[in-house]
Amino acid sequence: MTAEPRADTDGRWVGARVPRREDRRLLTGHGRFVDDLAGPGVRHAAFVRSPVAAGRIAALDVSEVPAGVEVFDAARLAAGDLAAVLDRPEFVAMTMPVLARDRVCHVGDPVALVVADDPYAAEDAAEAVAVEYEPGDPVAGLDAALARHAPRVHPHAVVNTVLDVRPFDDPAFGTGADDDPFAGADHVVEVSVRSARVNAVPLEARAVRAEWNASDEQLVVHVSSQVPHQVRTAVARAAGLPEHRVRVVVPDVGGGFGLKCVVGREEVAVAVAALRSRRPVAWAEDRREQLTASFHGHEQVHDLRAAVTADGTLLALDADIRCDVGAYSVFPFTHGVEPLMAAHELPGVYRVPRYRVRARAVATHKAPTAPYRGVSRPQIVLAMERLMARIAATVGLDPVEVRRRNLIDRFPWSGVNAITYDAGSYRESLDRCEAVLRDEGWYARREEAARAGRHVGIGFACFNERTGYGTGAFAARGMDVVPGPDLAEARMDPSGTVLVTSGTLGHGQGHETTLAQVAADQLGLHPDRVRVRQGDTDLVPHGWGTFASRSAVVGGAAVQGAAAGLAAKVRRIAAHLLEAAPEDVELVDGRAVVRGTVVGMPVAEVARMALHQAHRLPPGTEPGLTVGATFDVEGSGTFSNATHGVVCELEAGTGAVRLLRYLVVEDCGVVINPQIVDGQVRGGVAQGVAAALYEAVHYDADGNPTSASLMDYLVPTAHEVPRVDVEHLETPCAFSRTGAKGMGEGGTIGAPAAVLDAVNDALRGTGVALDAVPVRPQDVAAALRREPTHREAVR
Repeated sequence: MTAEPRADTDGRWVGARVPRREDRRLLTGHGRFVDDLAGPGVRHAAFVRSPVAAGRIAALDVSEVPAGVEVFDAARLAAGDLAAVLDRPEFVAMTMPVLARDRVCHVGDPVALVVADDPYAAEDAAEAVAVEYEPGDPVAGLDAALARHAPRVHPHAVVNTVLDVRPFDDPAFGTGADDDPFAGADHVVEVSVRSARVNAVPLEARAVRAEWNASDEQLVVHVSSQVPHQVRTAVARAAGLPEHRVRVVVPDVGGGFGLKCVVGREEVAVAVAALRSRRPVAWAEDRREQLTASFHGHEQVHDLRAAVTADGTLLALDADIRCDVGAYSVFPFTHGVEPLMAAHELPGVYRVPRYRVRARAVATHKAPTAPYRGVSRPQIVLAMERLMARIAATVGLDPVEVRRRNLIDRFPWSGVNAITYDAGSYRESLDRCEAVLRDEGWYARREEAARAGRHVGIGFACFNERTGYGTGAFAARGMDVVPGPDLAEARMDPSGTVLVTSGTLGHGQGHETTLAQVAADQLGLHPDRVRVRQGDTDLVPHGWGTFASRSAVVGGAAVQGAAAGLAAKVRRIAAHLLEAAPEDVELVDGRAVVRGTVVGMPVAEVARMALHQAHRLPPGTEPGLTVGATFDVEGSGTFSNATHGVVCELEAGTGAVRLLRYLVVEDCGVVINPQIVDGQVRGGVAQGVAAALYEAVHYDADGNPTSASLMDYLVPTAHEVPRVDVEHLETPCAFSRTGAKGMGEGGTIGAPAAVLDAVNDALRGTGVALDAVPVRPQDVAAALRREPTHREAVR
């Protein structure tokens, strides 16, 4: 990497557009992914998967399997279950077996593991395993699962509702008493919003390679994951090993999006099979498996009811949230992650004086859900933004003005949902986004299009993104495995080069670049002199990986603390060598210099003397140049915020939605690297646009997935995703050391609501409003056919 700081960063690296150092190897084919790690003697795994959604395993016959092929069923593998639980009375456990034992709970449930000398032989052998099933009665949707006398997904669960929480209540709601806000409201506005089940579809599907290292007496697992230490815990538990006997290494990762922040049983099964056979075993998921048997996300229904004044001000919010979580609870986050997130964070950027919510996790005979990018926030933003639009239509005001009247505008804000919001730019981002679209002439073009009989709409979405969840926030959920602080270490070698290790795990976010920038500023070095290493549980003692936009807040603060501690030690040693006071020594451009003078020496020379001539260290100084640090977030965490503005045009004949303009005005605190932030926002928007217009996992009534290929599961290409312009506001986080707030999920969170708002604006005058994503062309076309001859006035 060769980079110079931009002038507007005052010589600092934080804030500079440093090119991503990862890109050279990735773009030139020198990246190393799990499937690139061949090695001698590696055998290949394939899974025997259930073709039925619900049923009992009556018999398993391996008599037709060729000689030399190993077959592991649940009994032979003898792996412990993946138990993910919450310590709360409303929680019903849905333990996930590594291999199904007596019964199967969704199509694709793994029943056996076959290991052969090459992947093709393994696939053929898997087809030779004959399994006899006694089919049961599947429940393949929320309505079916919640119906009275519905078949139960798990016999021990009395009903299919496996988590039912009411964290916020208001006993006056619905009583008609004087203090019932709905009884005295000028208007009661209702909206019901539905989002489809989606798939992460990473470029690299899940993959694992495991082998027993006899010399170290250690099971070494290479895996494509966001959470290496959680994989270590899960494998150790399933295999019956102490954790130090398991080493997990994560090479380059071709996309995660939440899919890889939970531990897959296939990864565990392969690792345990390698342990049992004492031979290396590898598995790479194919696309059909990934689409049908991997983890899904985001299938939810939100019913909102709001009490509103005549001028559009919210008085109270009543919500009922239902989440289809599939057949099992995922490790470590459990099936409670989405309903709990939705219930606690639904009010978002809006002032909600009084609040009642019920949130349920509902089991179905489908693949389990995981914390897909955004974790319920795309849905709660979708619901709240639809509510704002419905309020605006009810009271006869512009929807942007209704948003503006209800946005939080004083900080810190103590919400009715027991969350404290730190400083943000909620109104500023909305004002800026609207002003840009207006100044660019889109409002005038919309009016011109209406006169010409065309259908152009402008939509907005305002939201915040809670990032940097700490131990307290996760512990409040009742998690058995509680994510929290992260560790970092900064170690300088005799040449003055620094190795930074972090418990976070980059998988496309540019951590090797941004964390180097953070450390470089503390040490007065060029980022080229800082190497960042992650994803090895023997190199990093513990860490929680990367999810929930936590890396810049938690991991970055830990790195800054470690680098600052190392810098203090270097200054202390340099001061002794230069016969100066430590407080008078500064580290600048790779030199330790006595402030206000030209007296100094290269940092590399300080490091050489400290490590090769320890007798010259200041008295009482501990040898070595290694400093560690940790960081945790207390309280509610920090909140990024943004407004998305979208302009779309609808095609009357086909119902197609064409996105003409996409603008994001975002505030993620201090921007460590604007180029990387812009890339993250644009990638997130692409994923959110996909959820808004294209992607949906479909099942038939018998629980059979009907979107088992990319011919049926519609992933947008570059042609369908518009250019996304990003503007930055900056409200630094007061406690994250770096001032950064995190922003990895924001693009995905805001896009579905903004796109749907634009579509509905384009449908004004038809009498039809759409309340579900993805928006289907046939629904748009049907709405336009009902359009009156004379369009109503453009708002």
